[in-house]
Amino acid sequence: MTSTDLKKGSAELLVLSLVEREPRHGYELSKLIESRSRGAVRFNVASLYPLLYRLEKRGWLQGRWVEKAGQRRRRYYRVTAEGRSVLKARRRSWSEFVAAVRRIVGPDYA
Repeated sequence: MTSTDLKKGSAELLVLSLVEREPRHGYELSKLIESRSRGAVRFNVASLYPLLYRLEKRGWLQGRWVEKAGQRRRRYYRVTAEGRSVLKARRRSWSEFVAAVRRIVGPDYA
């Protein structure tokens, strides 16, 4: 399994988790994922936007354009009530998956 495979499987969880507390724009999300993973997970901004649009279309995120003086217009995303429900379920599934992997490979490797 490559890091690309792992990234695809966890992308929705990562994005929903980061917008749970406050609205964020795509570039900010990309940088947060990279910094919080200490560079282990990186999303090209161009590949992140289709994910954001998909999550918005599903009703899990709501986006709105914000213009600030001296800055270009940015689309900020926030999680919706439905998105919070999905996030809760995804976190539970992720925890169960990590626990299962630990049972297989041992706690020193997971």
